[in-house]
Amino acid sequence: MSIKKDYIRPLDIKQGRVDMNHGAGGRASAQLISELFARAFDNDYLRQGDDGARMPALPPGHELVMATDGHVISPLFFPGGDIGSLAVHGTVNDVAMMGATPLYLSASFILEEGFPLADLQRIVQSMAAASRAAGVPVVTGDTKVVEQGKGDGVFISTTGVGAVPAGRRLSGSLARAGDVVLVSGTMGEHGVAVLSKRESLEFETAIESDSAALHTLVAALLAAVPEGAVRTLRDPTRGGLATTLNEIARQSSVGMMLEEAVIPILPQVDAACELLGLDPLYMANEGKLIAVVDAAHAEAALAAMHAHPQGRAAARIGLVTEDPHRFVQMNTAFGGRRVVDWLSGEPLPRIC
Repeated sequence: MSIKKDYIRPLDIKQGRVDMNHGAGGRASAQLISELFARAFDNDYLRQGDDGARMPALPPGHELVMATDGHVISPLFFPGGDIGSLAVHGTVNDVAMMGATPLYLSASFILEEGFPLADLQRIVQSMAAASRAAGVPVVTGDTKVVEQGKGDGVFISTTGVGAVPAGRRLSGSLARAGDVVLVSGTMGEHGVAVLSKRESLEFETAIESDSAALHTLVAALLAAVPEGAVRTLRDPTRGGLATTLNEIARQSSVGMMLEEAVIPILPQVDAACELLGLDPLYMANEGKLIAVVDAAHAEAALAAMHAHPQGRAAARIGLVTEDPHRFVQMNTAFGGRRVVDWLSGEPLPRIC
């Protein structure tokens, strides 16, 4: 029997598990990186094989935008996505909310000893597919392994780099009284989808996460109105719509008045939240955005979102008001009014 020179047995993806050798920096580490990560994320920058990636300079007249995010969701797989695709979408969206074009991603994996290689491959392939679909490559990364019992399967940290035109500024501090508050679609699917999987809940109608990269929707929105007409963009992730609007109100020292009847929420999400005693306004989203827009250009902004596949359910949900107390309030569907306060506590930990 002949043995090939320098032969290394391939990773046993089907039955294999992560062990401490995969994080030791030796042959096993190199094999995990080359056979799983590099193969999935393959691109010219990653192929350089160095501790970092050398990329082209930004286009003239642009500034650098960078965002970083950690992903610790439980469960790792949920209806409509998993921690891999979520890691791409979350960081691409953070860059896009700055009005920037996302260009590159880095990824850091913390793996727990004993984690099945089949699950890791599924996550990495999902992450690679999301990266390719968004057109934002993973150009560098890192992998560490911790002892069994000192992690939770896998944690992923991603950093995104983008380019923004030098004169463009979007910020939570720029909302002004009279501005219009828009949302790009229905609220709460991600939080309910994760909860349903975590607690093994079944509803009559399937609820899937809305996890998606929003940079093309942002580009269409910004192209439809004059520069400066969009004051603020935010993706309402942890804490949902209510908490994100309170963050903007605090930053800008304004109030907000919402109209409950026009806030888009899927009936099955509304029913699930009612059953569980939760408020859909506080449920996490991973594929929706909030836009605070100059009232003179709100209709054009809304039309641009409606014309995009990710904004067909976009809605005008309220106004920015003068309020030294910085309250977010809402006219309810029953004709009353209530304060939409900050999220108190964490109804759904490990949501993203």
